[in-house]
Amino acid sequence: MQRNKVHHVYTVERVARDLGVSEALIQDLTLGLEPEDGVIWVYGAIDDDGILAFTDEGIEEVKLLLEEYHRVSPS
Repeated sequence: MQRNKVHHVYTVERVARDLGVSEALIQDLTLGLEPEDGVIWVYGAIDDDGILAFTDEGIEEVKLLLEEYHRVSPS
């Protein structure tokens, strides 16, 4: 029986801080990603909207998307 091996995730706030970019940019870049890409939504008891979170693989996807973003639109 295969079991899910994800045992932790990082919130978009944490990933943005660690990568030195805005949460809004990460949210925009990851709109098309799916759970298979390492993106999940976490819901709390009073949080109906959820919080975007990433597995380790999801963070790697974010880094690739940021590289492409900076390559295409350097600022």
